[in-house]
Amino acid sequence: MKYEIVNLEEKVVIGKSIVTTNDNNKAMSDIGIMWNSFINEGIYSNINDKKDSKAIGLYYNYENDFTGNYSFMCCVEVNSNSDTEYETLTIPTSKYAKFTIKGHMITDVANAWSKIWNMDLNRKYTYDFEVYHNDSEDVNNQTIDIYIAIN
Repeated sequence: MKYEIVNLEEKVVIGKSIVTTNDNNKAMSDIGIMWNSFINEGIYSNINDKKDSKAIGLYYNYENDFTGNYSFMCCVEVNSNSDTEYETLTIPTSKYAKFTIKGHMITDVANAWSKIWNMDLNRKYTYDFEVYHNDSEDVNNQTIDIYIAIN
């Protein structure tokens, strides 16, 4: 799977999070529920001062690596952290392996993660995230960037 190395400046994000694990496909269920809540309960639309219309799936607070517990947040990047109704995090400046996929926002993202887990990347396990460009009405034809923090 092809990727490019990029350096990103810090991002302030606001959203809602949970703790989950990849054991027994629990994360697939938990993350689906989180996205449903984020969109359908109006969390996305209620966050003020969004930097753009992109949604972010953020992975952080890794217990050890992708096999342990970690936190997942549905969020958006904001210009400031003035919205206090939801959780605010700062993704620090870091170097990332950036993977860009075009396809189904659930199945193709899950397939990409399966491949990433089996790659020999020098991962930091700090903050990894997906950026959903929301560039199509078709869920089968989305652009999604996956950023993996690396040393």
